[in-house]
Formats: sequence, C-alpha cells, structure tokens
Amino acid sequence: MNITVIGRGRVGGGLATLWTAAGHDVTTLGRDGGDASDADVIVVAVPAAAIDDALGRVSGLNGQVTIDACNIYSPRGSEFASLSHQIKSIIGGPTAKSFSTNFAAAYDQLKHEAIRPGNLFAADEAARASTEQLIEDAGYEPVFIGDLEPGARLLEDSSGLTRALAWQIGPFFYRYSRPGEL
Repeated sequence: MNITVIGRGRVGGGLATLWTAAGHDVTTLGRDGGDASDADVIVVAVPAAAIDDALGRVSGLNGQVTIDACNIYSPRGSEFASLSHQIKSIIGGPTAKSFSTNFAAAYDQLKHEAIRPGNLFAADEAARASTEQLIEDAGYEPVFIGDLEPGARLLEDSSGLTRALAWQIGPFFYRYSRPGEL
C-alpha cells in the first residue's frame, strides 16, 4: 500500500518504520505539511488539539481510507462524536480508529513476542480491510470492536484505563481471546 502518515512522533514515526519494514511505500509528513494525493491510506497520528492545523497543511486529502491513531488527553469539544469523526469531516473517506490503545514505546519489541498482541479497532466497513491488513503488517492481531459509531468514542474513552494500567506496569501489550484459544 501507499501510505501517508501525518505525524512524525512516536506513534506516526513508529508505525511508518513498522510498515516500511513490511514492504509498504510510506511517506511521513510533519509540521511542514505536504502532499498526500498519491496515498491509498492516510494515517493521522497527531495530538488531538493539532488535528485541524495538521490536516490544514496537507494537500491531496480526497476521500482516502483514513486511520485515526490520535489520542485525547484533554477535554473534548462537543462538535464531533469522536476524533475519528472530526478527521473524517476533513478527509471525507471511510475511517477507522486504531493504534490508540497500544504503546509506541513497545513497537520495537513486537517482533520478539511469541503471540501477536492485540490491537483494538473500530471502522467504517469500507476502511476495515485496509485497517486489518495494516494492523497485521505492524505486528498485531486485529480485534474489531464494531463500527466507527460508537466504537471510536469507546476507544478514546478507554484511554484513562490504558494510562492507569501503564502507570502501574509501564507500557504493555494485551491479547483478547476466547477460552482455550491462547
């Protein structure tokens, strides 16, 4: 896939490294913006408060499949149901929420895990296949929680639990399975 990652920080830069190693053509864009018109998939990995500004600096956003990998750490506005919905209102394509419950600090340890850790995601139907493929190519097992509505907001609201666990044990992996499948 031809992927444009908007955000060069730990999440965006880390995912770009994983996907490049998996054979994808990845372009990263930072604060200077750039052109995303050749992208099959757009990944947005910027602080929640920077979404409008970051996407405003990128040309060629024309309804591509989009993955929202943003986290929210401050009070949210009420204009959108989730950050994913905000991003979708700008890019206009099918959208997924993914990678927001995983720790970028642990990306380099994925290859050492005996069992692929899970990655919770929500998606519009038209974004699901691409998102699942990129989750797998990053080294995770996709765990679909349902449609973008209400899934994206559920994932965003779980960030407090994720942070509380990390405060106790540090960055961690998780795995969901039915009994007898581990």
